[in-house]
Amino acid sequence: MAELMPLLLFLCICLALMAGYPVALTLGGVSLLFAGIGMLVGTFDGSYLSALPNRLFGIMNNQTMLAVPLFVFMGVMLEKTRVAEDLLESMSRLFGTLRGGLAISVCVVGALLAASTGIVGATVVTMGLLALPTMLRRGYDPAIATGTLAATGTLGQIIPPSIVLVLLGDVMSSAYQQAQLKMGIFSPKTVSVGDLFVGALLPGLLLVGLYIVYLIAVAIWQPKKLPALPAHELGPIQWGKLVNALLPPLLLIGAVLGSILGGYATPTEAAALGALGAMALALVKRKLNFGQLREVARSTTEISAMVFMILIGASLFSLVFRGFGGEVLIEDVFARLPGGVLGAFFVVMVLVFLLGFILDFIEITFVVVPIVGPVLLAMGLDPVWLGVMIALNLQTSFLTPPFGFALFYLRGVTPASVATSTIYRGVLPFIVIQLLLLVIAYVFPELITWLPEQVYGRATS
Repeated sequence: MAELMPLLLFLCICLALMAGYPVALTLGGVSLLFAGIGMLVGTFDGSYLSALPNRLFGIMNNQTMLAVPLFVFMGVMLEKTRVAEDLLESMSRLFGTLRGGLAISVCVVGALLAASTGIVGATVVTMGLLALPTMLRRGYDPAIATGTLAATGTLGQIIPPSIVLVLLGDVMSSAYQQAQLKMGIFSPKTVSVGDLFVGALLPGLLLVGLYIVYLIAVAIWQPKKLPALPAHELGPIQWGKLVNALLPPLLLIGAVLGSILGGYATPTEAAALGALGAMALALVKRKLNFGQLREVARSTTEISAMVFMILIGASLFSLVFRGFGGEVLIEDVFARLPGGVLGAFFVVMVLVFLLGFILDFIEITFVVVPIVGPVLLAMGLDPVWLGVMIALNLQTSFLTPPFGFALFYLRGVTPASVATSTIYRGVLPFIVIQLLLLVIAYVFPELITWLPEQVYGRATS
């Protein structure tokens, strides 16, 4: 029975989360309950819990995690000040007269928003409210319209600066050091959030390109599904307005990513630059007042507090899970799997994909990755490649019916006349595209590892 305690702990937490209980309190509460039962029956050493204060102190002093509230502030500021609306209107005028031009505009704006906000729910809802009514009114096929919006909304998972990559980078750094210590390497190499940002850049851009290629193909072979907009309805292209809408966000993204790629700033420092730049952009465009600033501050506080509360609960879960011998159990299971490291990798990817239906990326990052990460990295996998593959996998999971989170967000802003089955049908081609990208990244890992090697002048593993 004692050997099953780690699995029972994990199962009970998943069931409690599916029942709708708060994530942070569930992680901490269920873990403490199991720890108490374990101490009563003599299967858990209570001294493991004495490490919790040090864990909490480490969280408070973690410089990398400072990037979370700063990137959240940057994203919420751009969302509240209607930068997306200006972008979409301008890009629609530029591409609207082409078949599928409005859908291509949505992809481009979605990618820019992903690089600006990094918050999936906000991107999906914002794009759904702004673009979907226009796409449906202009005769776009509802399935393709909703599929495009859901898919581009999830780009915030993979295109840096992404909150997912910030959290994954911190967790992978710890897991990589643990793995090297187990291998007897007492001067361990490090992996940073910046490594994951750089590693995710090419896959993210390739994914946007594949989306656009698919839309162009549909526009060519099934033009009725993606009609062109009449030029007289759009009016002339206002180049000044287009530059004014497009240039500032591009400069902001370039400043944030460029400072990281150029080695001028850490991700945390770049996040501070992004937060300041987003506020300056809103002030220059005269779209920021005191009420909006207060709303941005409140939203940033709520989201950041949620992330750190979950991190504290996940730290408690990790201690109890290890106290029951869960890490040894995982190592034993992986060692018995056929196919060695590749078999273990595929099992983890399937597990993460399925858990993406019931858990948010924050829970998966803080709960699952610390358990399986050190074991996989000790088997020789590259930490940057593994981190980006997990992010791509989560993105695919968030888009997959019937439980994908992006679909829930989009359903909330979609007219009742569009059936849920239509949304499911629309995302299927994009899921195939994302699976194709996962296969490409698996067969050609250099897609992820090459750019970090060039930027930092060294291999990441």
